[in-house]
Amino acid sequence: MHELKRNKPWFDEECSFLLDERKRAKMQWVQDPSQSNVDNLNNVRREASRHFRNKKKEYLKAKIEELETSSKIKIVRNFYRGISDFQKG
Repeated sequence: MHELKRNKPWFDEECSFLLDERKRAKMQWVQDPSQSNVDNLNNVRREASRHFRNKKKEYLKAKIEELETSSKIKIVRNFYRGISDFQKG
């Protein structure tokens, strides 16, 4: 199992499972580079990438909504802290 990334708050247990599955598929392809293993690897990669992309999008959407709320109820410190976090990456 992979340890959860501290700099990626959207990375959860399901992401870790998909990452391990992708590694297993790649090792299987390296050991036996048949067409079925290539197809399996491509499918697993596609599924993992889609999942990571959707998780990150959900996280960013929630973060933006939180910043909007902070802006509307005039919690300026949280609003600017959130903006600076986005600028830093």
